[in-house]
Amino acid sequence: MTSLDKPTDRELGVDADAEAADSKAVTEAALFEAFGGVRGMVETVVPGLLFVTIFTINKNLNMSVIAALAVSLVLVVVRLAMRDTVKHAFSGVFGVVFGVVFAKMTGNAKDFYLPGMLYTLGLSLAYMITTLSGVPLIGLILGPVFKENLSWRTRNPGRKKAYAKASWAWGLILLAKCAILFPLYWWADPTQFGWVLVALKIPPFLLAVWLTWVFLAKAPPPIDVFAEMEAAEEAEAARKAEAAADGGTEPRTEHKGGARHRREA
Repeated sequence: MTSLDKPTDRELGVDADAEAADSKAVTEAALFEAFGGVRGMVETVVPGLLFVTIFTINKNLNMSVIAALAVSLVLVVVRLAMRDTVKHAFSGVFGVVFGVVFAKMTGNAKDFYLPGMLYTLGLSLAYMITTLSGVPLIGLILGPVFKENLSWRTRNPGRKKAYAKASWAWGLILLAKCAILFPLYWWADPTQFGWVLVALKIPPFLLAVWLTWVFLAKAPPPIDVFAEMEAAEEAEAARKAEAAADGGTEPRTEHKGGARHRREA
């Protein structure tokens, strides 16, 4: 390669910038898919917002729970009609159903929010415990989205470190949210408590997602294990085709090498 053929520092900088931009774009797309984006946030907030609005106006528990459940079902129907993923809408329905059951059993409007609070507390502990165990939960969630599965655990230490940081962020943010809500659950009236809870739906979530994006954007790129498996299958098919073309016998040395490779794998 001549000096004219060698990439200049400027070109190398452009390539590095382009690679970094691509990494950030992939990370943004993966987070959008995993957490549902703007629409997922709306589907999370609307049922609780409608519940507390109606209860604030007329203090009618039955009307409030019916309205919250109805709008959750409508959101699922809309997803189905548009042939879109329904996992976020269904999770909202399940949360509302449990809330309705709790509120109807006790007759206390605040208990509509109790299942979601307990879920948040459990999720916070899960993020922190899995991180301490060396398998951060956010990595288990996002690994399949990035097509890396669990390769980050042993083959990509920089990425594992980023997942650990992100999991700590999620765990501590959710724990802080619980530290605000659980005391309010005991002494605030249902209307005040409902509005505080609705107000705390989105900001902690956005903060956790943003921190996840920051950590992963600076991490090494994911290892596409699906592409690796496809490449291995293509190489195996080519090897067999070459052996068939040579008369159906494989070279002895190549066979031993393949056996040794399989033992190492």
